[in-house]
Amino acid sequence: MLSWITTSGKCCVCVCVFHQVWLLSVLEAVKVSPLIERVSDHKDFKKLLRTRTNVLVLYTKTATSGDSQLKLLSDVAQTVKGQGTIAWVNCGDAEGRKLCKKVKVDPSSKSGGADLLHYKDGTFHTEYNRPATFKSMVAFLKDPSGPPLWEENPEAKDVVHIETEKDFRKLLKREERPVLMMFYAPWCGVCKRMQPVFQQAATETKGKYVLAGMNVHPAEFDGLKQEFNVKGYPTFCYFEKGKFLHHYENYGATAKDIADWMKNPQPPQPKTPEVPWSETDSAVFHLTDESFDSFLEEHPAALVMFYAPWCGHCKKMKPEYDEAAEILNKGSPGVLAAVDATIHKSAGERFKISGFPTVKYFEKGEEKYTLPQLRSKDKIIEFMHNPQAPPPPEQSWEEKPSSVSHLGSEDFREALKKKKHALVMFYAPWCPHCKNAVPHFTTAAELFKEDRKIVYAAVDCTKGLNHELCKQEGVEGYPTFNYYNYGKFAEKYNGDRGEAGFTGFMRSLRGRDQEKVGKRKEEL
Repeated sequence: MLSWITTSGKCCVCVCVFHQVWLLSVLEAVKVSPLIERVSDHKDFKKLLRTRTNVLVLYTKTATSGDSQLKLLSDVAQTVKGQGTIAWVNCGDAEGRKLCKKVKVDPSSKSGGADLLHYKDGTFHTEYNRPATFKSMVAFLKDPSGPPLWEENPEAKDVVHIETEKDFRKLLKREERPVLMMFYAPWCGVCKRMQPVFQQAATETKGKYVLAGMNVHPAEFDGLKQEFNVKGYPTFCYFEKGKFLHHYENYGATAKDIADWMKNPQPPQPKTPEVPWSETDSAVFHLTDESFDSFLEEHPAALVMFYAPWCGHCKKMKPEYDEAAEILNKGSPGVLAAVDATIHKSAGERFKISGFPTVKYFEKGEEKYTLPQLRSKDKIIEFMHNPQAPPPPEQSWEEKPSSVSHLGSEDFREALKKKKHALVMFYAPWCPHCKNAVPHFTTAAELFKEDRKIVYAAVDCTKGLNHELCKQEGVEGYPTFNYYNYGKFAEKYNGDRGEAGFTGFMRSLRGRDQEKVGKRKEEL
């Protein structure tokens, strides 16, 4: 081939061929994945940041100074394909040197002659300073703004961190010492609060017992969760010689409490049955379906609390209501009464009670107001002395105009079938974490409203038959975010619950689509 071209042409081709051979030899030497983008031109670099939202760039002093990182990053690139991009800039060659100068990066100042920087939504985000391990890097690229993994905490070095079900079974099989396993989810508040206590207990009991932790939130561990009755997070399971014996249920424990319990592990004590409110020494009038109407006839002004014994908000309100009744039921402008709507169902159905507690004011036997703002003793007494109509209720998320598609059991499957990418938020209106996520989720939906292949949807799990739907979709707490592809569940979304997380997730999916279209065009 070379004999058919001019001398100047020969030089040009030789240089190109030499450069390709050199680059291939470098890539082969460290087995660099073709998924790692090799960048040396500033324009190409800017294009990369413009078209990808989540990019980790390795800058190296020379072609070989990043060998160990490139090998690891090749494996990482394979795992985060479609969710994140890894690029490599060799600051040692002529073109790369210019690029590194322009972006003000000098890997020669770093030990090992390599620097890892992360870019998010087209701009510099942070220097990667977490452990250079496969698991940490994958976790970082899946959620760049998320918290570090538990095992990255040096104080958790004595906790045995389990990654797979195979490792879990292996631990139980070979470990002679008793094992206390903490099954947790990374987002769980109680888990985060208990981790420092658990890791301190692991250090204090090191050698005698094994304290282990395992993130079982991903769907792949559903079978394991069922086997050990993991219905919420954290769940602690105690094993001896590979056999499960007890759950440990002291969620307010200190490190000493855990260490003491391990010396003499006992099953959780059966809880003392709660005395029904109607059977306690309470000044509140407790009504039944039978006594409801006659009571209202006898008392022209009555405040009635419809409640459920299991309801946390009801339990919190009971002492306030009791204290107000002590004062008001001695002969005042009105009386306080309560109905257990889980037993006296016809009263609840008649007044369309759909949540607990619901407080209603009756005048001369007729329902006059529903009063969600009455929760404290003082507010209740103040109202009964001067009954006034409550302020108009705040619009629900569903009632507010937005680009979020609100779905229910009747239209959920049909609506999602039509969308290539659907991120669904399963929520409860009273849940504080849901309330925090709503504005960010709504903004993300607004940004993608013109894209007919994408939908941000929401399901209120407290409404009608939606409760069953949420159960079927694996919802164990609120909010839960699921990603669906043409109606089929693909994965749980565990990323950042801010606008950047919700939009970044969808952008990465669309980026993946565009890459596939580009590849098809190239093939054609």
